[in-house]
Amino acid sequence: MAKVSPLMILPPVIFGGLAALFYFGMGRENPNELPTALAGKPAPALEVEALGNLPSFDSSMLADGEVKLVNFWASWCAPCRVEHPTLMQLEAEGIPIYGVNYKDQPANGLGFLAELGDPYTAVGQDPKGRVGINWGVYGVPETYLVDGEGRIITRVAGPVTQRELASRLRPKLDELAAE
Repeated sequence: MAKVSPLMILPPVIFGGLAALFYFGMGRENPNELPTALAGKPAPALEVEALGNLPSFDSSMLADGEVKLVNFWASWCAPCRVEHPTLMQLEAEGIPIYGVNYKDQPANGLGFLAELGDPYTAVGQDPKGRVGINWGVYGVPETYLVDGEGRIITRVAGPVTQRELASRLRPKLDELAAE
């Protein structure tokens, strides 16, 4: 009987390990959704620069007792235009939305809001993307639901469409309202 070399066994073992890792990694509730490590944790600092003469904000507004959204957006972002009507709808419903103009020119951000409307309770800018890094922003748009104590409840990576609103945000908003 021939002796089996460990080098012959190693590739199938490595392949099996990687296959198991991929299989269990894709076992999330929604494998297309980007996970956030911040869910259930206090929101990171939100120190932004003013955007023109628009009302600005700081981290103290996150724990003001109100449920709110924090939306990272940019004028150069096509999906931000897609989500804008939904944000306008949420603003009309009285949900506070804090906007962070992400890696954008101030004049372009102001022009975007002048053209499409301003759904934000307050808005600031993050010209270098440092605030976005702390929040775990992959790209814009990204929207975070924050409870009245300043904890992140969930994140929508991508545009807040009517489908996202109905399937993800509205149930969480209703749950928070019932508490």
